[in-house]
Amino acid sequence: MDTLHDFHKDEEMTFDDYDEIINPKPQDNDFDAVIERSISRRGFLGGVLAMGSVVAIGSATTALTLISAEAASKRFGFEAVSANTTDAITVPKGYTSHVVSRWGDPLFSDVAEFDPATRGTPETQARAVGDNNDGMSVFADGDRDIMVLNNEYTNRSIIWGNNPDGKPASDADIAKGKAAHGLTVAEVKQGANGWEIVKDSPVNRRVTPDTPIDITGPAAGHNLLKTAADPTGTKALGTWNNCGNGETPWGTYLACEENFNGYFSAENEDHKVSDELARYGVSGKGWGYGWAKIDERFDVAKHPNEANRVGYVVELDPRDPNSTPKKRTGLGRFKHENAEVVLNADGRVVVYMGDDERGEFLYKFVSDGVYAEGGDTEALLDEGTLFAAQFDDTGSGRWLALTPETTGMTKPEIHIHSRQAASKVGATTMDRPEWVAANPLKAEIYCALTNNKNRGLKPNAGGDNTPVGGPNPREANNYGQIVRWRPANGDHASPSFTWDLFVMAGNPTVHSDAYAGSANINAGNMFNSPDGLIFDSKGLLWIQTDGNYTNEDDFAGQGNNQMLVGDPASGEIRRFLVGPNEAEVTGMSFSADRKTLFVGIQHPGEKGNSNWPEGGDAVPRSSVVAIQREDGAAIG
Repeated sequence: MDTLHDFHKDEEMTFDDYDEIINPKPQDNDFDAVIERSISRRGFLGGVLAMGSVVAIGSATTALTLISAEAASKRFGFEAVSANTTDAITVPKGYTSHVVSRWGDPLFSDVAEFDPATRGTPETQARAVGDNNDGMSVFADGDRDIMVLNNEYTNRSIIWGNNPDGKPASDADIAKGKAAHGLTVAEVKQGANGWEIVKDSPVNRRVTPDTPIDITGPAAGHNLLKTAADPTGTKALGTWNNCGNGETPWGTYLACEENFNGYFSAENEDHKVSDELARYGVSGKGWGYGWAKIDERFDVAKHPNEANRVGYVVELDPRDPNSTPKKRTGLGRFKHENAEVVLNADGRVVVYMGDDERGEFLYKFVSDGVYAEGGDTEALLDEGTLFAAQFDDTGSGRWLALTPETTGMTKPEIHIHSRQAASKVGATTMDRPEWVAANPLKAEIYCALTNNKNRGLKPNAGGDNTPVGGPNPREANNYGQIVRWRPANGDHASPSFTWDLFVMAGNPTVHSDAYAGSANINAGNMFNSPDGLIFDSKGLLWIQTDGNYTNEDDFAGQGNNQMLVGDPASGEIRRFLVGPNEAEVTGMSFSADRKTLFVGIQHPGEKGNSNWPEGGDAVPRSSVVAIQREDGAAIG
């Protein structure tokens, strides 16, 4: 999620927009690149539209498979819902939904219930469900179900909405907002009113920006990670702006730090940071959270290395509330979206990851060691090789190893300045690579390229060109697409792959060119900005959106953000859920018996036009909902 609507009262801004205001990029690439882009775009899109397939690129052509309506219905198991702008959760006929948890719900019986008049205190927030839940997982532990949520950020105009100007009135207000970030771990169970949090469960805990966390892997102990408070460079405090997530074969949770940069500031907003920090959007200007006012480590002028200690994947054991989370620097440092873990046939652990910023890169990590059930897993996410993806226009691609030999950087530098390393090897700049999902039925990986209004117009934050072509075929791409690739010989550790596009989102009721979308997009299933991606056990791809919900102009008829289901075998896409007003649909997980689908609803009413989930004049609250079939059958 990346909306910062409440930074300016009358306009919506994304995190990328704000970064560009602070660190403006050149308006255009060089003239030769513009000409080359134009030729590439006409040729590529002409082929796509002429073939009428999902996408047609040389050997990677994938035509839609025609199947009967009866077979499709059995495959999906639900009737499509219509796009709408209702301030509610819309699910298919025969399904129900109810709220499981909300921002501010207490985890312990000695914590007061959420108070809409005050929106809580630092003390209550630190022991209650955090704000703006994103990625999630539900783990089975014997007869116990443990839900883990990323709490990405806070809507400042909502959490401080009890103040006249919607801004923090005291240090306590800032501390409350800070405590709303991080992770929530809570036992959940089904009761008379459906799924709910089990207060006082021994596994309940919050991980906040002040929780001690170990730094492990190749960057641990490096000078760039050392601070006055931690001269060893191995002991960090906290995690924040956690976006997507992942799960390991050994049952741990992976929380992914994304837009960490906006929490740092300096008393002098014009303070110039190093080029390395600027590459990640760090500057003397914060995003209004004010953490440096109450915690000096967020003053980038005084403690510049503190920002190098964020932007990692954090591993958490959900079953042990006394365990210390670990920042796994082996998985690189960038604005992580999620971490999709695949166990390769040879036992090595492969982690696919996207860097969610315009023109950034796709990565994978391949472990040196192999996983053995019950064996030692400590080094599996620390010791290995990080790669960045390079896509050809011909439908082939390769993973470029980020090593001292290929980058001219030391191993620790590669894992602290991963963006710079990927730039050095010539990785392909992408249209905001968000969630990555692996098909459980075949060696096939999908990634949501959510949108990129700068495609073909501006370079990325590192000055790399963003030409139109390959998996990023549209200039000023406001709709997004989903790319998929197949590793050579089904080997996820292979350096080679072939790729195509599963779908290009668009609006066929407004456009008749490439912006109408690919052949599997129609007036009944259109959407924009695919974000979350998760496969179910049947090999169906669940697609969640975080895009434009104005329902006007280019987005007319697309309604609120939604969740759809795609069939990789046929290319068909069908809408399953529509979220409430001004919300993102993000994060999902199945119960162990597959009879409940947990789905996250983030930032309802971010512009002031929702009171979900309670309705009336209630404070809007990010929540998790449970979706079930009325007949009690399994979902997916």
